[in-house]
Amino acid sequence: MARIQLYDTATRRKQPLEPIVPGRVSMYVCGPTVYDRAHLGNARPAVVFDMLFRLLRHAYGAANVTYVRNITDVDDKIIARAAERGIAIDDLTGQTEDWYHDDMAALGVLAPTLEPHATAHIPAMVAMIARLIETGHAYAAEGHVLFRVRSYPEYGRLSGRSLDDMIAGARVDVAPYKEDPLDFVLWKPSAPDQPGWQSPWSRGRPGWHIECSAMAHALLGATFDIHGGGNDLMFPHHENEIAQSACAHPEGGFARIWMHNEMLQVEGRKMSKSLGNFFTVRDLLDRAIPGEVIRFVMLSTHYRKPMDWTEEKAAQAFRTLRSWHGQTHGSLAAPEPDAEVLRLLSDDLNTPGAISRLHELSARGERETLAASVALLGLDLSRLPERGQPTAWDEVVSRAVEERVRARSEKRFQEADRIRAILQAAGVAVMDSPEGSRWELTEAFDPRKLEALE
Repeated sequence: MARIQLYDTATRRKQPLEPIVPGRVSMYVCGPTVYDRAHLGNARPAVVFDMLFRLLRHAYGAANVTYVRNITDVDDKIIARAAERGIAIDDLTGQTEDWYHDDMAALGVLAPTLEPHATAHIPAMVAMIARLIETGHAYAAEGHVLFRVRSYPEYGRLSGRSLDDMIAGARVDVAPYKEDPLDFVLWKPSAPDQPGWQSPWSRGRPGWHIECSAMAHALLGATFDIHGGGNDLMFPHHENEIAQSACAHPEGGFARIWMHNEMLQVEGRKMSKSLGNFFTVRDLLDRAIPGEVIRFVMLSTHYRKPMDWTEEKAAQAFRTLRSWHGQTHGSLAAPEPDAEVLRLLSDDLNTPGAISRLHELSARGERETLAASVALLGLDLSRLPERGQPTAWDEVVSRAVEERVRARSEKRFQEADRIRAILQAAGVAVMDSPEGSRWELTEAFDPRKLEALE
């Protein structure tokens, strides 16, 4: 097994993973805020750090890896969404959490070792906040408690921002009870109709950032090996986590390696409701795009590079995975994945390189090693639809074939030939017989060319 190296955001370089406790690895990853369906961008960190989790389990043994991914179940967005839908907060968070688990399982994401809920760790948050006040790093004001950013000289080191730049950019909440515009909320008062817990400062609820610090400390201690999340969390969330954790527990080092995945685009553009290219994981699954296809497309791009979701990539992934399934079906898996696949994954999760290696194994006919290596990437080929079973593009093709049959029956032969030509160009084989017309997607299938049917 190759030595694992990971890119550390804090030092801007790769460094070897040297566990604090030899032979045992601890990892914390920021999980979902449960108020709505997970969109495709939310799924990327889940898949990325699941891949790391699988690699660590392979290297150290499943019993020696502790992976914590939290559930934020108290948040202003949750309160607003529950009010909007006219349901209890617990009903909203419970339903949304179930959705999240189902959708991530469809992408081959394993359950983490521990999945703490913020609401179950309020006493730990209150205790950490009290400690920050006692040491002068936080202060109470009008029922709020705020962290004194300038009390922590290293603030901004992770994201590479200076305090002056932060003030100039000033996307901060300037409230009259703040000593400094940069100070952030650790505790806030709750209105009578909002969820709240008793504290020395007010009946209220925690700020978002304190949740992860308190839960990471409670479950992994003052120092642990890896902290992960999307790079949109680097500032201010992870920056704030470091500051409050380092000040509350100066005896520890918090996370030794920080990992951040890049963001996601759709067809070359930022995913946005206003652009009409926003969709959830469930939207894709309901279109019969297999979870393995979604996972494969995500792993085809290195986690530190922006990922572009396209229909072409999804179709290509489907063809590749179905080919591998046909090749490995019924084979006995090798005892070990391919050594080169392991080497590539151990080099900062080089999943694109690992997938290229899988293509080589397939071309060489190494069925057993291919099967073991595909499984390491979390791709369960047995869940792929067989030929003839519904796929994401079947509805479009089926309608086109039906229209062609109708055109032929009405002696509109020019239109029937036009449809057949488009289908053939798109890699759809149409076979006519006295019993009717049938079709299948070939290895040359390209869904983009179906647009000519419109």
